[in-house]
Amino acid sequence: MTVAERTPLVEMRNINVAFGGVHAVLDVTVDLYAGEVIGLVGGNGAGKSTLMRVLSGAHPADSGEILVDSQPVTIRNPRDAKAYNIETIYQTLALADNIDAPGNLFLGREKTTRLGSMDDSAMESETRKVMGRLNPNFTRFKMPVRSLSGGQRQAVAIARAVYFNARILIMDEPTAALGPAETAQVRNLVRQLKDEGIGIFLISHDIHDVFDLSDRISVMYHGRIVDTVGKANVTPDDVLGMIILGKKPGEVSEKELAELELRTQ
Repeated sequence: MTVAERTPLVEMRNINVAFGGVHAVLDVTVDLYAGEVIGLVGGNGAGKSTLMRVLSGAHPADSGEILVDSQPVTIRNPRDAKAYNIETIYQTLALADNIDAPGNLFLGREKTTRLGSMDDSAMESETRKVMGRLNPNFTRFKMPVRSLSGGQRQAVAIARAVYFNARILIMDEPTAALGPAETAQVRNLVRQLKDEGIGIFLISHDIHDVFDLSDRISVMYHGRIVDTVGKANVTPDDVLGMIILGKKPGEVSEKELAELELRTQ
């Protein structure tokens, strides 16, 4: 079945967000399919984080439409987003450093016994199951997450999203500040989620991450989408050109191309 014949998990159509007179997001349309990673890239202030804040319910759009499984939906807050199986993993991970992995997995959604007390054993058992699927080498279930490595913390945040049935996952700079081994671990987690049919919006400044993990790349520039392209159809230099110049590869002049090469050397 071709992409054209499939139904997107989510579509954002003609989204606009302004802060005062500044258009942070201007008439943006993007979509995402099951088992697909969309790399969302752009310079600082390009609008990519604001666009994803609309989808996550953190900031309402001024206008535009969101569809999930082709049905128009209203997302006013993060609770609405979660009801449509949209989960967000922020760069800061939003983990409670002083509690363990099971406590973080069920934070705000704790399991209780029939007597109303916290069911710690049930929460640990469920955490072991989902972590066993994502990271079989993880063993530090009783340690505060502050003592975990960056890659392990990412795994806990991803496990929380997956356990609560995320179908659409927003990942904000998932490998920022990680070393090579931890970056490889997180990339493997992203591939696994993709194989399970989860659709992922990947916000990243790391072109290597984007080309390693994405199927399509959406480039934003001053609030607009420059283009959404298949990874196989562009080079990293093409994408850098779109990020820096706001132009599609075929629209860049020889002079601009030469200046771009000087700027990226």
